[in-house]
Amino acid sequence: MKRRNFAHRPGCSVEVTLDLIDGKWKGVILFHLQAGTQRFGELRRRMPGITQRMLTKQLRALEDDKLVVRKVYAEVPPRVEYTLSELGESLRPVIDTLKAWGESHRDRLSCGPAPETIKAPDRAA
Repeated sequence: MKRRNFAHRPGCSVEVTLDLIDGKWKGVILFHLQAGTQRFGELRRRMPGITQRMLTKQLRALEDDKLVVRKVYAEVPPRVEYTLSELGESLRPVIDTLKAWGESHRDRLSCGPAPETIKAPDRAA
């Protein structure tokens, strides 16, 4: 993925950061990789809403941006592992802050009612 060049214009530092972790999945992938090295299948299981194609695309973008390190083992079948790079690790406080903010505002921002407030429909006998 081609990155915008912020070096030759008075861009905002927040814009630079958001450009790296933009989209629905990159922050989630970075969050899961904070737990340690993961294989593709492990990441996919932790994010049931993501397609295989999208996970591949996002991991490649994170690798291109030097946030994630991809290690391929010469085995049959091939084994590929992903881990946070040093640069990716430096985003840990940002991801942790996003997680904490989301947890503290989840109820207010939720689109639907909390599960405990939903009543089961009455069934006729």
